[in-house]
Amino acid sequence: MSETTSNVMLKGDAVVFAVSDMAASLAYYRDALGFSVEFRWGEPVSYACLCRDNVALHLAIQSLARRQPGQGALCIFVSDVDAIHAEIAARGARVVKPPKDYDYGMRDFDVRDLDGNQITYGMPSMRLALQGQ
Repeated sequence: MSETTSNVMLKGDAVVFAVSDMAASLAYYRDALGFSVEFRWGEPVSYACLCRDNVALHLAIQSLARRQPGQGALCIFVSDVDAIHAEIAARGARVVKPPKDYDYGMRDFDVRDLDGNQITYGMPSMRLALQGQ
């Protein structure tokens, strides 16, 4: 790990996904994934911020982002992966891989948004926790 030469503290981060249809994307993140829309910018809306608990996610319309929709990925760490899976699956989230324990020590699952951007929800595997005892 490299040393830093300043006393500046990093305070947070937010991923920005490029999307092709802002209105549809906002509805999906709100209705299927449970995010709240914190702000919208532009007329028509070309940039937006969504939040759920301590996670901020920004959406930019393709022309503003200057990259193709569907190329983004985000990992969200949660306290109960099975509960969040049940919640968002019931809301109509596009689950592409159900929760499973993996050798890398995580229990996680994947969803995709309307453009194919991927979100992985995960937590430390109970199997790993039991092995450590």
